[in-house]
Amino acid sequence: MTEALERALADALAHLLTAAGTRGDGASDPDGAVRWTEHTARVLQRLEPADRRRLSGLFHDTARREPEGARRAALLRLPESLGLTGGAHAAYCDGVQDHMARFVAAVRGADPATPVPTCPGWTLADLARHVGEVHRWMEHLVRTRAPARVEVEDVPLDLPGDPAAYPAWLARGTDAVLRALRAAHPDTPMWSYGADPHVRFYPRRLFFETAVHLADVELALGAEPLIAPGTAADGIEEFLENLPYYGWVAEPTSRLGRDGATLRLRAADTGGVWTLTLGGGGFAWRADGDDPTGTGATVTVEAGCGELLLLLYGRYGAGERRFTVTGDRALLDAWLAATRF
Repeated sequence: MTEALERALADALAHLLTAAGTRGDGASDPDGAVRWTEHTARVLQRLEPADRRRLSGLFHDTARREPEGARRAALLRLPESLGLTGGAHAAYCDGVQDHMARFVAAVRGADPATPVPTCPGWTLADLARHVGEVHRWMEHLVRTRAPARVEVEDVPLDLPGDPAAYPAWLARGTDAVLRALRAAHPDTPMWSYGADPHVRFYPRRLFFETAVHLADVELALGAEPLIAPGTAADGIEEFLENLPYYGWVAEPTSRLGRDGATLRLRAADTGGVWTLTLGGGGFAWRADGDDPTGTGATVTVEAGCGELLLLLYGRYGAGERRFTVTGDRALLDAWLAATRF
């Protein structure tokens, strides 16, 4: 489905639902509106979190194109009334819980001194400590609705002295951050280190933080990470949305010096396409299907959606056989080196 078709369908659905509360004579019909909304919400809750979030964004775009007034206000309320915003918030929290249950089980049964090849110089104990620190930091930020940055060093970590105790410590930190996230309304404004200064930034960010670090553990223990295509597509877009806000990668990206060059990611399993255009001291990106073969891009890389996500995070190398690269390989290598986490 093209982006233009997505937007047209979302516009049509948004206007249809907001009009459902009015009868043909212009009078209010609240019972009809409830029936339409409840049925539509049940259907939409079957979508993956990434698709619900995408639809919520399209509805907000529709609302922003309306002039100020009751209709615009009704359109802005639509994602919440359909459970799209809260649904995605809850789904990300559930995903973090699942990832961390698997993470804790894996490190509990492994030697803490096991090297983690995808995090050079780290052991499983180092990785577990990092993940636990992130959880406690985010818990503090969300619980206090932090209006400005708080450093990790300023948050009590209660780190055990014995790495053998890290799994239980990790589990406690996961419970605490999930309590804070689930108790907070996703639309509450607060500081974030990414593109969205609201509570809803954190469960999505933490979901992909834990997904990638679970992959680190699995690769360290000889397993092949499996990330569902829909989840990976959302992860690619979350990565691209927030990348300009991460100073440690925004600065080297600005020095690539390839204004106008394009890098295209193509998911072989879903047909998803993301095109990045360098320039202006950074980059712009779009998700579309206008050029599914990659024709016209400076460089195109194709693989499964989950593999592309792990490529962006530097967990796989572009030279691996799982990736098909066409065009200027040097541009791809330069981009990956500049943006490596």
